[in-house]
Amino acid sequence: MTTSNDSANRESIVKAHIKAVTESHDAPTILSLFTRVRYEIPALASIIEGPEAATHLYDNIFSAFPDFYMEADTLHHAEEAIIAEVTFGGTQHGVWAGVQPAGKKAVAKGVLIFVFEGDGLVCEKVFFDHGTLLRQLTAA
Repeated sequence: MTTSNDSANRESIVKAHIKAVTESHDAPTILSLFTRVRYEIPALASIIEGPEAATHLYDNIFSAFPDFYMEADTLHHAEEAIIAEVTFGGTQHGVWAGVQPAGKKAVAKGVLIFVFEGDGLVCEKVFFDHGTLLRQLTAA
């Protein structure tokens, strides 16, 4: 059973993660919050395991979107997870998911499921509508 102290600790990890993604764009700082690094991103048919692969993921995102940001709209506490409803976006200046850059801004809503084992963050499941981003990035 999750205690209120567990929930508070987990929430502080999630908030630190979102802050690091938005402010530092530094993969080692972001990944230091995990006890085991795993990302699941169904929209991109990707499962990323380990710090090296996750660093590559973040390097691609931050290279393509140098002004990438993420804001937590709402946090929900579950037994083994914190679910974050987020808004994220940025201006594309590099290739991302096979899309050539055109200097366009994109903004989307998403859901992040931060999975914990005890107080340790072990997986982030990232859900967003890829079509929403593609329409914004490729619209004439």
